[in-house]
Amino acid sequence: MKNFVSPFIFGFGGVLILIALGSWQIQRLSWKQNILSEIELTTTATPRELPGNESKEKNQYMPVVTNGKILNSEIHVLISIKYKGPGYRVISAFDLGTRKVLLDQGFIPLNAKGNLSKSWQADVIGNLYWPDEIDSFTPKPDFTKGIWFARDVAEIAKKLGTDPVMIVAKSISPQRPEVIILPITPERIPNNHFQYALTWFSLALVWAGMTLYLVWRIRYTKKKLRD
Repeated sequence: MKNFVSPFIFGFGGVLILIALGSWQIQRLSWKQNILSEIELTTTATPRELPGNESKEKNQYMPVVTNGKILNSEIHVLISIKYKGPGYRVISAFDLGTRKVLLDQGFIPLNAKGNLSKSWQADVIGNLYWPDEIDSFTPKPDFTKGIWFARDVAEIAKKLGTDPVMIVAKSISPQRPEVIILPITPERIPNNHFQYALTWFSLALVWAGMTLYLVWRIRYTKKKLRD
């Protein structure tokens, strides 16, 4: 009997831990779905004029409508999107007359990077957004090539001489023909908690199976030795 104690403790403990991790991901899934529902309600509300003194805490995802001049001073953020492959987000300075903000126009393919447009007047509908895309692994911008690797609103604003406020376009009229607008939608926000939960529960099942097999092997070996 003593030979079975350690495998049972090790196996049962491992299964409990893996089930707990899977259950935690289910809880996270529910939390994330509530967050995405709130984001959808916010992003689809009636657009308003920029309120002034905008901040991430008060105005994240706020829908706005405005008119101004899209300037040809822009930076390019390297990204990849489904079915299109690698390319760049085009973020421009947007002159509203009394102030300048950032405008995320959308996606261009890699070979369109050098096609700078002249400044033009446009009507814009979009959402205010301060993304969290910077971590310790994010490369520094390549200022020589004008390539960035994340939307760092504060630093891009310094580079382009605007307020640290960014509008992610939902519509631009008129629009650059080569740009694919990437509006903020809940579908674009990762929500992989169900897959994570499935992984943990699957590992728990495998762990339980391995434990039963180990117990069987110990029992089988002992029986053979007795025989």
